Amino acid sequence: MSSSSAVTPKRPHVVVVGGGFGGLAAVRKLKRADVDITLIDRHTYNTFQPLLYQVATASLNPGDITWFLRAIRAGQRNVRFLKGIVTTIDHQSKVLSLHGDVSVSYDYLILANGVTTNYFGTPGAEEFGIPLYKRSDALKVRDTMFANLEEFAINGQDSDLRLVVVGGGATGVETAGALAEFRNDDMPTTYPELDRSRIHITLLEMAPHVLGPFHEKLRDYAKKSLEKRHVDLRLGTAVKEVRADGVVVERDGVEEFLPAGIVVWATGVTAHPTVLDWNVPQGRGGRVEVDEHQRVKGLPNTFAIGDISIGPDPLPQLAQPAIQGGKHVAKFIRAEIKGRTVKPFKYSDKGTMATIGKSSAIAEIKGLPRLKGFPAWIIWVGLHVATLLGNRNRFATMINLSSKYLFRRTHNAIVGETPYVVAKHELTISPSDKLAKERVIEARKTAAKRGR
Repeated sequence: MSSSSAVTPKRPHVVVVGGGFGGLAAVRKLKRADVDITLIDRHTYNTFQPLLYQVATASLNPGDITWFLRAIRAGQRNVRFLKGIVTTIDHQSKVLSLHGDVSVSYDYLILANGVTTNYFGTPGAEEFGIPLYKRSDALKVRDTMFANLEEFAINGQDSDLRLVVVGGGATGVETAGALAEFRNDDMPTTYPELDRSRIHITLLEMAPHVLGPFHEKLRDYAKKSLEKRHVDLRLGTAVKEVRADGVVVERDGVEEFLPAGIVVWATGVTAHPTVLDWNVPQGRGGRVEVDEHQRVKGLPNTFAIGDISIGPDPLPQLAQPAIQGGKHVAKFIRAEIKGRTVKPFKYSDKGTMATIGKSSAIAEIKGLPRLKGFPAWIIWVGLHVATLLGNRNRFATMINLSSKYLFRRTHNAIVGETPYVVAKHELTISPSDKLAKERVIEARKTAAKRGR
């Protein structure tokens, strides 16, 4: 069996697994260090996950929130990129094994590979639910939604369409709010033949409130904002099973089946199954256990940062802990190479925020009072655009979001391919008829009655 093996360079070789927030923060902090860096990721691009729901709801292009990882060499020559998936780690020999019989040696190893969707053992959730953790997930949600709408546009609404979002965290709330705004604001223009009252956006949350980490007043504001957008909000409701045609839920001991065309799974994360083969100590949620310097316990030259790590004081699985952890580990490595020491990692909580829709958001930011409504929304937009990687991404995202929120008359949606729809009943449409819209609606109602 042939093997492609990276020879350890004269300078210390730092291998970073994962090109997310934490991994890129560590790489960039090592720009002027006397080291060589190899960045490994299963994708050739970084995904800005906080805006995935905007792709799923047809407001952003997938390219707006993805950044080519090899582009990092434009401003940093001591790094190279390698596409691959880590299968095993030999900690004694300090060698990573990747798919395809590729091995990479290292002097320092930084695990920043993030996590994946947690289905909590819910029957059918992994098979029929669509997570929102990857670019392909967002595109699947978007294209499935438009496929359903086009089916109704041709064959009529002989049944209601329900879009279910599972999870009342930031991703779930933002997704449900965006879907509701699309239904309320865009569909009257783009799908005039459909009855919006028969399209339901349902948000399911097991807890008695949404956005648990926020202050009670902000949670209440978010709840009212969702209800104002006519989101079918079901709190204290557990998902017992996901099926191809809907979900089985339970509330107060009573089970109910909710028919659904799409089930978006936006609740919970866990470690990738491959981490089990890495021979590292794992704690809650499969996260890698680290010490006060983000070093993996028992492995002094191996570090874990971001969502995949869990320290003595567990941190939230957000961008800021990953970025700050990555910078600290880079600082630690630079200091150790020079024979120096650094203080233990201390996370600085800069706050958190979530948006419900246009001009509606909540924010808890260090140094500011609790914010809600338009001021929080403006900060949310500005921060997310500024945090994107690359000026092209920032510019494209700003243009698309401005088009969506400032120029409502466009009603433009960023769409992909949907399958051809086969008409169930004979239907003739005359585009020259001034009453085409009304006649199409009446014809479909008649066809639907005949089909029953």
